[in-house]
Amino acid sequence: MVKRKIVFRRKKKENRLGMLMVTVTVLMLLIVVSVKSAQLYQKLEANRLRVAQLEEQLQREQERTVEIEEYGKYTQTKKFVEEVAKDKLGLVYEGEIIFKAED
Repeated sequence: MVKRKIVFRRKKKENRLGMLMVTVTVLMLLIVVSVKSAQLYQKLEANRLRVAQLEEQLQREQERTVEIEEYGKYTQTKKFVEEVAKDKLGLVYEGEIIFKAED
């Protein structure tokens, strides 16, 4: 009987030690998961901000593309050619008079 009590107490102590180790392990895992979760949340927020910035930049670039296409069409017009000829080359139509201001 005494031997059984000793064996029973020993097993009870081993069970407590085992349960304590399992509890500590579970708590450690919980802490690690919580920390990683917080880090991932911060990364998620940073990525959301980056996506918003990139979408804004994309919108600006699309607007710029439209402007460039419009300018490309404008450069193919007669009006553009006349402006360049007058401004850069100083050319005029026959019979056209140019007045220059004195300095």
